[in-house]
Amino acid sequence: MTSRMQTFLGRKFVGLSLATAAVTAGALVFVPGYGASGGSNAKTSAASPGRAAEPSGSANGSTSTRPTGTQQPRPAARFTITSGGDILLHLSVNHHAKTATGYDYTKLLKAIQPWIEGSDLSLCALEVPIVPPGEKPSNYPAFGSPPQIADSLKAMGWDGCALATNHSMDRGFKGVSSTIENFERVGLGHAGTARTQDESSKIQYYTVRSGGRDVVVAHLSATTLTNGIPFPKGKEWSWNVVGDQGRRAVKDLVADAKRARKAGASIVVVSMHWGTEYVTQPIAEQKKIGRELADSGEIDLVFGNHSHVAEPVTTLKGGPGGRGMPVVWSMGNTVSGQLIENHGYGVVTGLMTTATVEVPAKGKPRVTGLEWTTLAQDQRTFRVFPLAELKKGARPQGMTLSRAEIEAREKSIYPVMATGSQSERTEAPKPQGQLVGNERK
Repeated sequence: MTSRMQTFLGRKFVGLSLATAAVTAGALVFVPGYGASGGSNAKTSAASPGRAAEPSGSANGSTSTRPTGTQQPRPAARFTITSGGDILLHLSVNHHAKTATGYDYTKLLKAIQPWIEGSDLSLCALEVPIVPPGEKPSNYPAFGSPPQIADSLKAMGWDGCALATNHSMDRGFKGVSSTIENFERVGLGHAGTARTQDESSKIQYYTVRSGGRDVVVAHLSATTLTNGIPFPKGKEWSWNVVGDQGRRAVKDLVADAKRARKAGASIVVVSMHWGTEYVTQPIAEQKKIGRELADSGEIDLVFGNHSHVAEPVTTLKGGPGGRGMPVVWSMGNTVSGQLIENHGYGVVTGLMTTATVEVPAKGKPRVTGLEWTTLAQDQRTFRVFPLAELKKGARPQGMTLSRAEIEAREKSIYPVMATGSQSERTEAPKPQGQLVGNERK
């Protein structure tokens, strides 16, 4: 374990070798038509790891005066799941991450680390493969990232990533293997690609302890796009592609979710790489797949990506128990080398989305909302910042954007998000649970 990991007081993972601990606190807001979700300003009490939350006292700090012998219901606990847009490592991004000994991407993402670290489970979207040993990083159209991206993702507080994208096979099957090997080297979970047929049948699980309960979260990752790259001969199972370009149907993804629930998962999260680039609203194919996932009643939450620009957050009818299924159609880019000059301001704005899971003392845990947070990339430094803070006049270290450049980013993303049904979150989440498991089985 590195000294960097040892010093992160808020970081999560206690049951495996690369572990640290989460601490406390969260918030609630009411999302019309969908219940309570993790909000920005209200306060809740959280349970200590491994035990139920204590009942709140009165306003003056005294204990409750309820008659003895009457057992009061234990308050519901909560935890958060966060994901973000595509991590798309052009050579220009690598250049700004270069160090004397390799690459360090943490300096580019430092300003959004509270959002990653503060969530109880953080799932990134790495769009590009890690180069096999002895090979050099490469640019569009066939990407290959340095192995140090895995170290940086772990150091930033990510717990795992979705790996099924249209670029998964840019460096062939060797690139798939190298990506997974580097993820496992640093202790990151992964979903969407596989090195063996047996591995392809396994599902990524995370276990979050909250309010004295252990909640198992299953993470599935799939893409509808391949960029015309053929499947490795005899290894078609290595890439989870669904739809017209794949060897699997959406119903097969639903079957995976059912299997995960039978194995003990209470929450099933799907990361979908889908849609059309530079389009700010979901296309018909996205809506069709989303409808099928929601109608199945097996999927709690969908994190979408691929378009490189933000698309809105909404809640579809259906989902487990008919309570609805939140979906973000696309979170745009977290970091990339795409240029404003070529694609507009949409490619330098993106989203972090944070879902809140309510964990009752009895009964099934459930997702109660999905909030969005806007991000802005400084194209001169490739550093990423929470856009809401820049709107308020913040001038964080390393940020070179002018007021006009910030406003251009605001005008690019906020009208899009206004077309959705979920609310903005302007403050980073605080740990409310503890990540105690990370395994594929």
